[in-house]
Amino acid sequence: MLAMSAHNSQPTGLATSAQRLSPLGGAMGALFSAVRNGRGTRTAAPVWTIITALILALISLPIVTIIVLALTPTENIWPHLVSTVLPHSLLSTAILAGGVATACFIAGTGAAWLITMYRFPGREMLDRLLVLPLAVPTYIAAYCYAELLDYAGPVQTYLRTTFGFATVHDYWFPQIRSLGGGVLVMASVLYPYVYLTARSSFAQQSVCVLEVARTLGRSPIATFFSVALPIARPAIAAGVALVIMECLNDLGAVQYLGIDSLSATIYSTWLHRSNIGGAAQLATVMLMLVVMLFALERASRRGARSHNTTGRYRAIPFHELTGAKGWCAALFTAIPFVLGFVVPVAVIAPDAIKHTSEAISSGFLDAALNSLFLSAMAAAIAVVVALTLAYATRIVGSGFVRTAGRVAALGYAIPGTVLAIGLLIPLAAFDNRVDDFMRATFGVSTGLLLSGSLFALTLAYVIRFLAVGLAPIDAGLGRISTNLDAAARTLGQNSFSVLWRIHLPLLIPPIGAAALLVFVDGMKELPATLLLRPFNFETLATHVYNLASLEQLELASVGSLTIVLVGLIPVLLLHEAIAGGRAGSGR
Repeated sequence: MLAMSAHNSQPTGLATSAQRLSPLGGAMGALFSAVRNGRGTRTAAPVWTIITALILALISLPIVTIIVLALTPTENIWPHLVSTVLPHSLLSTAILAGGVATACFIAGTGAAWLITMYRFPGREMLDRLLVLPLAVPTYIAAYCYAELLDYAGPVQTYLRTTFGFATVHDYWFPQIRSLGGGVLVMASVLYPYVYLTARSSFAQQSVCVLEVARTLGRSPIATFFSVALPIARPAIAAGVALVIMECLNDLGAVQYLGIDSLSATIYSTWLHRSNIGGAAQLATVMLMLVVMLFALERASRRGARSHNTTGRYRAIPFHELTGAKGWCAALFTAIPFVLGFVVPVAVIAPDAIKHTSEAISSGFLDAALNSLFLSAMAAAIAVVVALTLAYATRIVGSGFVRTAGRVAALGYAIPGTVLAIGLLIPLAAFDNRVDDFMRATFGVSTGLLLSGSLFALTLAYVIRFLAVGLAPIDAGLGRISTNLDAAARTLGQNSFSVLWRIHLPLLIPPIGAAALLVFVDGMKELPATLLLRPFNFETLATHVYNLASLEQLELASVGSLTIVLVGLIPVLLLHEAIAGGRAGSGR
């Protein structure tokens, strides 16, 4: 979108904003001072500390940029933002995020408890089906529900035909393009975040604790609220926090449904109003919301910890629900799956089959190849960076390196619109400096080298999804005994050869899982891609977004269905890992 020639084609305020980033130099200097002072007692591999510091500096760049731009705008527009734009955007965002979080909590926690503790018709199948909506991006779900429930959609058309209504004034029908519609659409595909975390926590709880509560006269419902739910609260809070972060990051769904969220307001302030300073200030507000969210999530734990006092586990004694109770349980757990997966797929699958040839001729193949290339490249780089951070934490062990690993994992919490602004400005500043030097020295213009290029887009993907790749690799390294490292070092191997010859062969499964997760998230990413992609470069996400913006949903269906099918693979693998994660338990 912003791949322009240097100097003359910068959007309004971009060049001047880039010149105001001199405080970044001081921030980077402070960072390297922390490296010199933060080396741990293991000084055998200082190069790992330096590499970690460089990675941390790169990941911190967009956040530092946003803060600098917000504090040093070319004009003070805070009064205008506070009096006009910000209150409405904050209120819309709060209602949307609060409504989606509440719906996901009820659906995800309730379904997880029923699946974990009871047997009823269709339970084993529903256990697998309930995670499938996680493969449906929110913007695709929004397109499908709008096509289904809009005035010209099949549902309202059927009502008018059946009951003889002539105009929209003859009957009332809930508007899908509204905050309420946004809550329905986003909750239907985001509840698996809560379901998976709650399911894992319930499956790991001690059967003895639950049985003691029952022997003391607690009913099944009272046992859930007084024992199981408090124990699972940290895991459920983490799942709800993920849901809220997805709401903050969303751009395609809120724009299509006409919701003025903070993300949509940042996008329109930057591109439609050409006000990069105002967009940066709004982005700072969003960053503050993310920080507050993390603080609330940690505070909700209140330092509480729970653990089992035995290494032996008994299988969970399922309670049988028969008759009407069993069918009610099946219906309650089936509704979220139907809303989040069956409905979107039922809308796009017929169109995809019917309009395949037209969709291919409209640029689907090029967008698919671009998505595959970009996501694969981002996955490869993210895996290398994640492996570097995890291994540095293992062999260096200093407080600085451990903190760097935790900070790097926060990239997933940065909304795509915020990340795009934070990356484009410093990259544009670098491009302009190089162009100035080349013009003055050789009389040659280099144009934009980094901003508006695949480099910027790949970097955004790596920063945003690094946490997704870091988790499985860090867990895999944790399962490898440090005795192997010590034995290799006594045989004269250095840290690099130990990583190459010992750890890498043992880490092939977690590395593969990390690469797959980053790859699929890259295939679905929309906000950062819209803002950072080069001209004439379409991914499947932007291809679907552009066609949907033109109301050509039939042509967008093939790309939408492809994104959903690709997303099914890691979702099913993740479910298998969680559902079978309790020792001594069947499913």
